[in-house]
Amino acid sequence: MANILIVEARFYEHLNDLLLEGARAAIEAAGHTHETITVPGALEVPGAIALAADAYDAFVAIGVVIRGETYHFEIVAGESARALMAMTLDGLAIGNGILTTENEAQALTRARRTEKDKGGEAAKAAIAMLELQKRFS
Repeated sequence: MANILIVEARFYEHLNDLLLEGARAAIEAAGHTHETITVPGALEVPGAIALAADAYDAFVAIGVVIRGETYHFEIVAGESARALMAMTLDGLAIGNGILTTENEAQALTRARRTEKDKGGEAAKAAIAMLELQKRFS
């Protein structure tokens, strides 16, 4: 049984609730335990994972970034994904459930468990990477 940390950028609460529901359900269905911590935004998610790297077996990154009128969307979406990918290349088991969408309707479709269930998919990805980590180490 693995202990998995869900790190959520709780900017859009109603969307995060949907992502968390999916992530928690997937982790529990696989027989693992989980805890959740909250950070201010998507850019802070990788830093929180780095701080907790030795305390958990795997990580699920949760959040929503919706395109606005400025370049800030590209910075947040790209840099959070880049940092998460760098940590996976360093051997951490991470599932990236940070949605990057054009609008709230797209985010809702991706977050709902009855539709895309990206929170659940991110948790399943973290678990799959943990299994690979165990296999190859």
